[in-house]
Amino acid sequence: MTDPLSDPDLPEIATPELTRLVAVMARLRGPGGCAWDAEQTHDSLVRYLIEETAELVEAIESGDTGAMREELGDVLYQVLFHADLAAASGEGFGLEDVAAATAAKMIGRHPHVFGDIAAADAEAVVGVWEEQKRREKADRTSVLDGVPMTMPSLLLAEKLLGRAARVGLEVRPATPVPTDEEALGDALLDTVVAAAAQGLDAERALRGAIRRLTTRIREAEALANASPRDA
Repeated sequence: MTDPLSDPDLPEIATPELTRLVAVMARLRGPGGCAWDAEQTHDSLVRYLIEETAELVEAIESGDTGAMREELGDVLYQVLFHADLAAASGEGFGLEDVAAATAAKMIGRHPHVFGDIAAADAEAVVGVWEEQKRREKADRTSVLDGVPMTMPSLLLAEKLLGRAARVGLEVRPATPVPTDEEALGDALLDTVVAAAAQGLDAERALRGAIRRLTTRIREAEALANASPRDA
């Protein structure tokens, strides 16, 4: 089978500055480099990855392209840092392995570009992506497998609604939903304000609702997977 990356139509891209950044990382973490950098671990860097990601989101949402360029660099540096740590600690992979695995994943999930699958529009592309992902994750036994439960609660709730739909669990809103994002934002803020006035923790409350939804998803999943004898 021909390697898609050998496709003559694939653009040749030189990245001298990326190579330079990798060299900077090697210098900082090498002998005679930075003592702080040398002491870091995957765990110790988690807080910085979260902070840098949050700062990038802020730059994107504010439309500040200068800040976006800087914050993208900071997030990229975190990726390089973790890859370098893994290589130095003998964890079995380094930056090249990360890049190779990601390239292979993107090629595999885009057969409409690198293969002979047809996808006429963005909706069809999403369907192809999801099908390829299901094939890759065939060893997963639950629709909840792979969902990071430490995601921000609103994002997590949205993701879990998608997983609920996969097992036929319909979750309906208890109250009318605003029809635009500005009104929705105001409604969410109003909810937080009302919760605070009552001494309630809105984040904890949503997390609790998410846990209950997770239980409902598992129950629906178990029912869908039950044999007629079990029913």
